[in-house]
Amino acid sequence: MTEHRLRPLLKPASIAVLGASNRVGSVGNEVFVNLRKGGFSGTIVAVNPAYSEVEGLPCYASLSELPELPEHVIFAIGDQRIEAALDELIALGIKACTIFSALILKDDQAPLLKQRIQSKAQKAGLLVAGANGMGFYNVRDQVLAGGFDTREHRYPGNVSLISQSGAGMSGIVDCEQRIDFNFAVSSGYELTVSMEDYLDYALDLPETRVVGLFLETSRHPQKLVAAFKKASARNIPIVVLKVGRTALAAEMALSHSGALAGTDESYSAVFDHYGVQRVEDMDQLATALVMFAQPQATAGGGIVCLHDSGGERQLMIDLADQFSVPLAQLDTQTLARLKGLLDPGLPAVNPLDGWGAGGAHAPANMAACFTALLEDRDAALGAVVHDRGPNSEIYPSYMEYLHQGQGATGKPVFLVANRQGSGSDNLAITSTQRGFPVIDGVSQFLVGARCLLNYRDFQQRQAPEMPTLDPQKVIHWRQRLQSQQQVSEVLASQFLADLDIPMVSGAEVATESQLIEAAGRLDYPLVLKTAEPGIAHKSDQGGVILNIPSQARLLEAYQHLAQRLGSAAMLAPMVESAGVEMIMGISTDKQFGPVVVLGFGGIYAELLKDTTVLLPPFDSATAAEAIGRLRMSPMLAGVRGSPAVDIQAYATAAARLSVLAVEFADLIAEIDINPVKVMASGCLGLDALMLLKSR
Repeated sequence: MTEHRLRPLLKPASIAVLGASNRVGSVGNEVFVNLRKGGFSGTIVAVNPAYSEVEGLPCYASLSELPELPEHVIFAIGDQRIEAALDELIALGIKACTIFSALILKDDQAPLLKQRIQSKAQKAGLLVAGANGMGFYNVRDQVLAGGFDTREHRYPGNVSLISQSGAGMSGIVDCEQRIDFNFAVSSGYELTVSMEDYLDYALDLPETRVVGLFLETSRHPQKLVAAFKKASARNIPIVVLKVGRTALAAEMALSHSGALAGTDESYSAVFDHYGVQRVEDMDQLATALVMFAQPQATAGGGIVCLHDSGGERQLMIDLADQFSVPLAQLDTQTLARLKGLLDPGLPAVNPLDGWGAGGAHAPANMAACFTALLEDRDAALGAVVHDRGPNSEIYPSYMEYLHQGQGATGKPVFLVANRQGSGSDNLAITSTQRGFPVIDGVSQFLVGARCLLNYRDFQQRQAPEMPTLDPQKVIHWRQRLQSQQQVSEVLASQFLADLDIPMVSGAEVATESQLIEAAGRLDYPLVLKTAEPGIAHKSDQGGVILNIPSQARLLEAYQHLAQRLGSAAMLAPMVESAGVEMIMGISTDKQFGPVVVLGFGGIYAELLKDTTVLLPPFDSATAAEAIGRLRMSPMLAGVRGSPAVDIQAYATAAARLSVLAVEFADLIAEIDINPVKVMASGCLGLDALMLLKSR
């Protein structure tokens, strides 16, 4: 395998500690402690003019006085000295370094120290970990390059963690002994080496089974997508904690789609597209990493759970519904086995309360019940849920249930404590490390289970069958759009209809005579809308007049509209069929390019905010699945006597729009089709707004 370009940074043969110190607790001393704690087998040299010896090693006054140049320099000096030291490092031809400090000087002048350091490092091709980071722990290769206290890392595991937050790394790596890491890094300022680079490196490590990602923002979105593609191809799950959900300036968007497709929604679309599992906090991140790190593959079906309490069994049912985690549906054979094991009065159900009256036979019956649950063909994974003992201790007897169940089935099994607090228990740690994880809290377990099940389903997806666009029509419309500065609603509708997205046909008018001529080609009732440039949301301006029954009323409506908003208007037939008003559109994310918005629409689209954002292209099955997850999706099946609507027609149109979004990404900034009337048979876009990219 070709050597990774980060090798000199993350797996150096020799390291110089600039600012080495004998003072216990200082950064210059902690670096030595960590390198030795990790078992670094290469050469370590100390550099500090204040010492002749540090930690039993000779200490040199400067980098230029070293007998041999190191591959990597760790900066343990103040910001006042960093720039001169970096200049010396670059002049000597050293290619990698770690900087912990924040690069802030009092009374600094532009360009500031951070910018100066970054510019020099980039020009020199220097690999920099940081600055303003916690360093990295390459446990696999015995390089603990950190300036702060950390726990023992006895041997490399199968979990990698890349964090843009220093606390995001230390808060899990140092506080979660159930996880054995092979690699962890705090990326800091990412002066020359980015989060995406570290992710790519972690995916190349042969031990990596799962990667955790604490993500603030991607500085290199295309590299992030490339890493996600690599992870998907290698079947390595990525679990991401993405912070910074607030959409910036959504209220300034010209279209509904632009307002609904915020930055965070776009990130979620990218995650969904590549099977990246999203969690909400650090507890969930740690739990998901623990659960993915265990060696058993997730089977088909839902979860099975064994309890020793009826009340807590009911809590599991409630929370599983809340977190959208499916419970396995037990077959008749399993139910019969359970009835033969349970005390009288205990129902044979999943989740199962198997304790009953207790007594000497109870543990053996519990173990047999758990195995029976796991052996059901619809059981994907199993959990034994219990209360901890005194001092948060784990009952060793419960572990036997896990061993028996996994031994019989080879399925993932977990011991789940009803509340937090078991992570520091020694049995919880050692059991987890042996492949029988102990999880803190039912909610945390369910989030982790959802991640496992969702990733399983992602892996099993069939290759999508994408719709295709007529190449001659693509050429025609590319030429036509390139000649436009603005696109009218009529032209936008023609464009979409020509590329097989069903749209209502209309006519543009600017005079009463044109109005009467256009109406003669259409059947009443009609719809009249303003077509004046710059009016994006016509209804908000009173620019839409519906259900016009006659020529006389049409002329009256047009005169009124022209007086208020201008003479440019659009005339179209009134669509009176019953159905559900939805929306579909394209927005352009600043980082990831085109995204597609689907969901419930009409004039209340932004108020309802019952939409989803997908990364194009996608097929109709993906669109239908995404719509099925929305809050209002039951409306599509028919409610209160209304008929079910043709969601497949909508999904097919959405898939075509997704292909169009990619094909015309260089020309189109936004498209808004709102509403899309989804009827008992078919769907029809009633209004279209298209915004071109500035050229």
